[in-house]
Amino acid sequence: MDTSLDMKSSGMKNKRPTLQDVANLVGVTKMTVSRYLRNPDQVSPPLQIKIGEALDHLGYIPNRAPDILSKSKSHAIGVLVPSLTNQVFAEVIRGIESVLEPAGYQTMLAHYGYSKEAEETRIAALLSYNVDGLIISESYHTERVRKMLSVAGIPVIEIMDSVSPAIEQAIGIDNQAAAYAMTECMIKKGHRKIVYFAARMDQRTLLRIRGYQAAMQDNGLTEMCLSTDSASSFTQGEQFMKEALEKQPDTDGIFCTNDDLAIGALYACQKMGIKIPEEMGIAGFHGHNIARVMVPLLATVITPREEMGRLAAEHLLSRLQGNPVSQKVINLPFQIEMGESI
Repeated sequence: MDTSLDMKSSGMKNKRPTLQDVANLVGVTKMTVSRYLRNPDQVSPPLQIKIGEALDHLGYIPNRAPDILSKSKSHAIGVLVPSLTNQVFAEVIRGIESVLEPAGYQTMLAHYGYSKEAEETRIAALLSYNVDGLIISESYHTERVRKMLSVAGIPVIEIMDSVSPAIEQAIGIDNQAAAYAMTECMIKKGHRKIVYFAARMDQRTLLRIRGYQAAMQDNGLTEMCLSTDSASSFTQGEQFMKEALEKQPDTDGIFCTNDDLAIGALYACQKMGIKIPEEMGIAGFHGHNIARVMVPLLATVITPREEMGRLAAEHLLSRLQGNPVSQKVINLPFQIEMGESI
């Protein structure tokens, strides 16, 4: 097939190629190209080659909007997370896509920056694209969000939290129980003046704070929490460490809402010559890869983030096939990694 026709000479420079452009190049009808795009076997093998070459030559991008409007199906799943840069959610997304992609579904990602108002806007946008289902990483929503989800009539799965009330189905961990268990481990290791470092202050962080507080109270110890609405970071962990020592000089333990803060606190101690874990025990949350290679090895709560995403996608696909919700709440196990820092 002669593909010498260039974009400029055909007047198509800076113009998105259409079905008609492909048909003109091959010398067939637009309907023939459409049939090929739906199922290549619907046209003859020689024509399959010619149309395939034309599509490649023109850089044709399928326009699925008419198909979406006619079928009310997009073969796309909306995935809403608070952050696209946080490693926690990157691993959740990897788990989701490992299931959806082989099943022929695309993920439409959106992030809401831990803002309920932004979540509302993003969900409205995802629903406007007729997504077939939603996976959202928040358990508390505005009334408008709840109304929109009810009207949309599509499967919704909330992830990361197995305790808060679910709209339809939830898959996650018990954040409060996990924080309680890690605090208990620190206390048993001899740490008594334990301070909790918190960031973002989303519902999951609040649940972890409750777990920490309950463990401290059950052991007759005084709780202390340093928090910020800002994003967590290594530098924030270092800043919290200095603040903790100023407010409570005999602090001997730090439990952080994530590994970023814990790593920052640990390096701050090393800079100040504070021995870990002899003089200061430090623990994080989530079990990031970097925590597995540190010296000393960071104590942390390991959460099954990729499995969480995979299960959410599997259950969503099952429901799209007409199956009912098999488990309203799936509570995944967490693991306490003692490491060498407590």
